[in-house]
Amino acid sequence: MLTTRKPAATHVAQAKPGAKESESWSLDDHWPTLLSSLSDQITEGASALQNIIDLLLSKGRISRQEHRSLSIPTERIKLSGVSAQQINRFYGGRIRQSHEKVCMAELVEGVLQERKKDFVILGIELRRKLKPVEVLVDPTVAHAFVNAVLDWGMPFGSHIDVRMDLNSWPQHARLQVRVTNDGAPPSSGASMDSLSWMLVRQIALAAGGIEIERLMTDEGVSFTAMFTRTVQAVDGISAVDLSDNQSSMFKSLSGVYVLTISPTLQIRADVRDALREIGITSDSVVDFNQAREAVRSRMPNLIVVDADMMDQGFDQFRRELLREVFEFPFVEISPDDSSFDMSGFGEFSMAKVGRGNIREALGTAVMFELAKMM
Repeated sequence: MLTTRKPAATHVAQAKPGAKESESWSLDDHWPTLLSSLSDQITEGASALQNIIDLLLSKGRISRQEHRSLSIPTERIKLSGVSAQQINRFYGGRIRQSHEKVCMAELVEGVLQERKKDFVILGIELRRKLKPVEVLVDPTVAHAFVNAVLDWGMPFGSHIDVRMDLNSWPQHARLQVRVTNDGAPPSSGASMDSLSWMLVRQIALAAGGIEIERLMTDEGVSFTAMFTRTVQAVDGISAVDLSDNQSSMFKSLSGVYVLTISPTLQIRADVRDALREIGITSDSVVDFNQAREAVRSRMPNLIVVDADMMDQGFDQFRRELLREVFEFPFVEISPDDSSFDMSGFGEFSMAKVGRGNIREALGTAVMFELAKMM
């Protein structure tokens, strides 16, 4: 026999007339109340404790380092309580939603500004690249969602990259958060299935129109959310004219700096001359060790790499570079003299220019890659 229960947030056991308390009461019927009471006590207690810690600092009873050491676990306790409260509300359907056109870049930037103190306390380095794209979503729900994603990812590392843009296909607004650890062990509070992750899942389910993915590697975690109710595309590469008359584009390239990596003198010279023709300054090195030194001295806007170097540690070099910047353009010099292929919009897609086609095609390929980064 199948039985249907009412939603957990509204289900209350009804005692039969004359029934004893022990016969009518069941914890299964009261767990939402229990969860709500526990989370309220946790958040209230953590807030009171933080006030005392702040007071001790203001009176000089503890040092700033001691204040930070006490504030971090206090904030974690409070976060657990707040997350439990929100999970309970979303699961119980007690969130009224009013879908509006929301600029997600502005919303994400607002959340990041609100969390500046948290980042400072935890010693987190933040980088972001936010492109304007509008989504139909409840603003309060979207705000809670972005906060929950940050709360989930922060324990995994000290470098956070946040990106908001438009996926190439399907054309959905895309939020990406990548947390890296530089080889250091993650915080003791790091958990793939933490309360914060449960909240992320529950908000995505309750809001609708949000598809989420996550990935864990030795270097940290990455998270992607696709908003299927996207209503406005991002201005991008189509706004850049790559026609034969490129003089106005050349003027905007005067401050661009490119690094070339090739063991072959002729390739380095051809690349230098091709870049000089469009007003780009460049340097060249012969291997990835020299490239690392060059990057430490000056971060290039783009790197041209010889195809012969691809099996000599290129993937490791690129991973190291992507720890410093969220995304980075490369152009490969192919052994096929006449080849010329523009890159796609994937994270590891790369343009290719043939060795015999450098003077004719490299300038266009470089401008295309730089335009994608705008």
